This record gives sequence, structure tokens and C-alpha cells, in this order.
Amino acid sequence: MIRIKICCIETAEEAALAVRAGASALGLVSDMPSGPGVIGDRQIREIASRVPPFVVPVLLTRRTEAEAIAEQVVACGIHAVQLCAPVELAELDRLHRRLPALSRIAVVHVAGPESLEEARTLEGHVEALLLDTGIRTGPDVQLGGTGRTHDWAISQEIVRGAKVPVVLAGGLRPDNVANAIHRVEPWAVDVCSGVRSRADNDSLPGHLRLDETKLRSFVHAVRTAAEGGPEC
Repeated sequence: MIRIKICCIETAEEAALAVRAGASALGLVSDMPSGPGVIGDRQIREIASRVPPFVVPVLLTRRTEAEAIAEQVVACGIHAVQLCAPVELAELDRLHRRLPALSRIAVVHVAGPESLEEARTLEGHVEALLLDTGIRTGPDVQLGGTGRTHDWAISQEIVRGAKVPVVLAGGLRPDNVANAIHRVEPWAVDVCSGVRSRADNDSLPGHLRLDETKLRSFVHAVRTAAEGGPEC
């Protein structure tokens, strides 16, 4: 069974739509330098409080210090956190001591073979890894939501050697997610922009809204691939 995380959820209505479509986790994005769906901590807490049992709300944060992360996690009423910026191992361990029941998901922005070593180093300090596409340094920092894929061969190698669950993200869409699943064989997949469309007729021109047709096509493609169906 391939689990599905729908990310960049902005409203309770989007959360409900994602749950009805079959999401097992919802990504709630706090302050971030890139990607759609950034909302405030109060709104994250409100959405998370309305998520039904057996669906996991996940806080996405760029914070890197254990105490700051813990403070935000508690404020948002969340029990799983996606660490989008690099966090020192000592801080990861400190975060676990501070909140032992918290699920820590470390993001590896797959850039090259060095990502293999990064994944191996992190996996003893977190509950899961998430493989994404981004830029961590320089004037154009991107910590997710880019809509770009990365080298799935590297992701495949990470998955094969990993001792913790691995989530595949980065540029997934209804038309490529089956191929990604067949190649990488992740524990879960994560999508944001691939199931969104521009809604230029609303109060936020150019805003990306969750698209029910794309969402259901994505979930169908994932389920078909998980059952051994054809690649897209």
C-alpha cells in the first residue's frame, strides 16, 4: 500500500476534499521561502483540529533549532513535523527528548550522490525521510513546492538502503506518479503543485487552488500503480 500526502493545504475545505479523495496525511505549510500554501500557525492549528482520525496533519517548518521547532509544534497542536531546512543531528536528538511522541520527517533535497550519504546520516535520528527537489543556499532558496522532479535513480538507491520509511516528493503529477512509484518504490508519495490549478477568477489572481479532478486522477494513478498496474 502506497500512502498519499497532499501538501500545501490552506483551508478546512481543502483538507476535507483531500481526505475524501483518499489522503492519509495532509501537509500544512508555515513560513517558507517557496511554494504555494503558506498559512499562519493559528490557521494550521484550526485545520489540524478538524482532521479526522487516521489521517495525519503534518507541519512543514523551516526552523532549525529544537526549542523553536517544539514551540511551533505545540502551538499548532501537531504530532508530526516535516523539517524542510537542514537540522543538526544534535538538534534532532534534542527535539526528540523534548517531544518524544513527535514524528520527525527530515527532508533530503536530492541533488546528487551526496544525497545518499545525507540520507544515511539522518535516518538514525528521524522517523522518516522525505525526498524532494529544492535549493538550500544562495539568493533563491527553495525548500519545496517547486513542481520539479529530481534524479529518481538516486531516490531509488536511498529507498533500497533506508532503515526508515521514505516519502517521495518533487514534481509528482497524475501523469508521472505511477512511473515514479514503479522506479523508486517509496513508502509514500507527496504532492503539492501537481494537483493544483490557477484560479484567476477569484480574489487572489494567479493563486493555486486544489483541483478535485487532478487530485482524484493522482490518487487513482497511485492506487493503480500500487496494485501493479501499468506505468504512466
